[in-house]
Amino acid sequence: MADPAEELQAAILGGPEWYTRNEMAEATRLDQEQVAALWRAMGFPDVGDARAFTDEDLSALVRVSALIERGLVDVDGVVELARSIGQNTARLAEWQYDFLGRHVLGDLERTDMTPETFATVKDEVAEVLPELERLMDYVWRRQVAAIVAREWVGFGDEADEQDGPDIATVGFADLVSFTRLSRQLDEAELGGLVETFESRSADLIHAESGRLVKTLGDEVMFLSETPHQAANIAIALHETLAALENVPEIRVGLSTGPVLTRMGDVYGTTVNRASRYTAIARPDSTVIDTATSEALQSGPQADRFLVKALTPRPVRGFGIVRPYSLAPRAE
Repeated sequence: MADPAEELQAAILGGPEWYTRNEMAEATRLDQEQVAALWRAMGFPDVGDARAFTDEDLSALVRVSALIERGLVDVDGVVELARSIGQNTARLAEWQYDFLGRHVLGDLERTDMTPETFATVKDEVAEVLPELERLMDYVWRRQVAAIVAREWVGFGDEADEQDGPDIATVGFADLVSFTRLSRQLDEAELGGLVETFESRSADLIHAESGRLVKTLGDEVMFLSETPHQAANIAIALHETLAALENVPEIRVGLSTGPVLTRMGDVYGTTVNRASRYTAIARPDSTVIDTATSEALQSGPQADRFLVKALTPRPVRGFGIVRPYSLAPRAE
């Protein structure tokens, strides 16, 4: 039997790898270094002069070259875009590989692979992969449409136009004592805990119109347009996760202020402050900054939140600050 890995890879890529980097460059108006830069940006190692590119690779590069020629993007912009896509799809590809492994291979070990079972696996992958591809395209379009709807609200209305950075509330939620707990659980249990934490957190964040920025295993970062949305998310996270078995307590930090959003990530002092406030929060508590506190105590849902001033304390990078605790007000 031919090498299963090579045969399956060729099936996924849509054909053999028979172009060199130089041949790819000659077929477009890009030079070899630009081709290599795009390849590295997507997260792949340098291939030198090896025949490592398929017809699909060439087709994609021709389309990119055409966009550059038309002046719609420049090379640096394409490299930046390729890096962002590569970083995000790498994790997605890992997840989908695990998914295919569970649902296509099941308990079958690679050492037990016979020509017959491999043919079955190959057929099932060929059937599932296009459906996953269509699903990804559908979700991507939905995500782009949601961003357009959010960013273009009131477009053209002078009253809605503003200069300067966006103002938003950034939140972090992390699992308490995760490092100690990770040493006590086996891999399956640890993976189940992380999956439960991330999936439940994502559902709660989206339910309150927030945006899940990133997950880091034991921590999630989210963004909300208003402090009230972020506060509702924090309360929902505590209440929902506390009701689950084998999920440790969480702590949450919120900060409101200017943020810079770039390539799907969020940056700025507000982000750093929210992270620092999370670190000083006690288990099963939420700590917020002054801007968030003032907004919650004067907004339309002020009677929903119980905000208390805490003792001033030093916070790395911010000097002496006065944090506030946030909890739901008893009905």
